[in-house]
Amino acid sequence: MIIILLAILAGIAVGLWAPIIPYEFARYSAIAIVAAFDSIMGALNAIVKNNFNLKIFVSGFFVNIVIAMLLTLLGDNLDANIFLAAIFVFVTRIFNNFSSIRRELITRYESKQKVNTDEQK
Repeated sequence: MIIILLAILAGIAVGLWAPIIPYEFARYSAIAIVAAFDSIMGALNAIVKNNFNLKIFVSGFFVNIVIAMLLTLLGDNLDANIFLAAIFVFVTRIFNNFSSIRRELITRYESKQKVNTDEQK
């Protein structure tokens, strides 16, 4: 958990001090950010479910970014917006991970409330 928080803080720091990205690369940086955020949400989901694996997170983080950027490059060479499909998939996964985290946290909260209620009886 600490590693992920440090990675997020490092990403924010680099984003604040990095030079402005040229317009030609805006699509690539956008897809890279979405792919990275998808991996982070997947890691948070795994942490909440107590099955986080750092190797899976790191490999997925970089592989997702590279594949997304290669799809964007392929789309640019074919003059097609293939990156939109990648964004759709990543955003869908982000929302699925978020909803899974939300359900898990609500379930934990409700079970704690039930235990507290049972103890008071």
